[in-house]
Amino acid sequence: MPDSPAALPIRFPRMPWPLLAAACLGMFAAACSGTTRAPFLIDMARDLATSLPLVANLVAITSISWGIASLMAGAGSDRWGRRPFLLGGPVGLAVCMVGVSRSPDFLGVAAWATVGGACAGAFTGVIMAEASARVIDRQRGRALGWVMAGQSLTLLVGVPLAATIGSYVGWRGVNLCVAGVALAAAAGLFVTTRRPVDGPRAQGSSSPSYRAALSGPVVRLLAMGVAERVCYGLTAVYFATFLQSTYGLSLSGVVIPLAVFAIGSILGTILGGQLADRLPNRLLTFAAAMFGASLIALPLFGWTSGLPGSVALAFGYVFVNAIARPSLMAALANVPNEVRGTVLGLNVTSASFGWLGAASLGGWTMAHGGFGMFGPLAACVGVLGGALALIGRR
Repeated sequence: MPDSPAALPIRFPRMPWPLLAAACLGMFAAACSGTTRAPFLIDMARDLATSLPLVANLVAITSISWGIASLMAGAGSDRWGRRPFLLGGPVGLAVCMVGVSRSPDFLGVAAWATVGGACAGAFTGVIMAEASARVIDRQRGRALGWVMAGQSLTLLVGVPLAATIGSYVGWRGVNLCVAGVALAAAAGLFVTTRRPVDGPRAQGSSSPSYRAALSGPVVRLLAMGVAERVCYGLTAVYFATFLQSTYGLSLSGVVIPLAVFAIGSILGTILGGQLADRLPNRLLTFAAAMFGASLIALPLFGWTSGLPGSVALAFGYVFVNAIARPSLMAALANVPNEVRGTVLGLNVTSASFGWLGAASLGGWTMAHGGFGMFGPLAACVGVLGGALALIGRR
């Protein structure tokens, strides 16, 4: 007797793994364009005859241009199609990295880094929209989880590899290597997006508006994303400084703790993708992860009885926090295809505000209350993000 339709297992379409691999490499290249400067700040300041704080501020400059470009590129991809941004962004980033490596002074480096941030912003949100469009709704958590893993791989692989390569070719040579990675990502995206999911909007059709993109729960979801990025950024930006200040570690001494931190982020993102596709309510998953991370945040910077304990707490914190991100991204991607690029571009822009908020709040907190206040601050922001999810959990 043949199986009844109700008894047949649900068969999902095959995941577009080549595209996801190319997208992951693109996110890796974009993140490396800024993060891999970290080991060379002193060398860059000396080479460019400028101050260390000024070189460190390149991160903020890049974040601003990244967020603005993502806002514009997301809407542009909904109007003209995604492929021009998927290919032009990585190629432009590669050109800018070459420009950074050839600049004789800080002004030149700052100019090329600013344009490079804009090129990165022009394709990171669009990559997420493209990956979302090529899978069904119940595969988007996993697909976006793999794409976002490219950012976490920067801490695990990119920074240590940059430090190793830089010991032979210097910070300028590292930028040339990042340019090569960006070109490889562009080549991968060129091959995997030749068969478009959707083309440019038909001539005469109305352009998508930001009002349409921000309808429904999108604004609340974006606010949740800002809260999640602040919670993650407070630890990602200041954890190494916390270890150095508390336990007297050298720069080389924080490599292994940061690797453990990155592994926690990657594993949490992968598990979060699975949960986003398998559990019925993504916002409840997000809320549970944020509340769990808030509990771990309380002792994270306050309990300093030993280095292994601090590293274990950081692993647990970032692992639980990372579970929230794929559910949020899958919920944001569950919008009409005509505005998906705009919405996910806005997400990248709001994430930039989250990073800036984490850096500024963390700096103010460290100056006025010390690292002991970081845990309660992260916990409060995490609870706020979880509460926003519960308000609109349906």
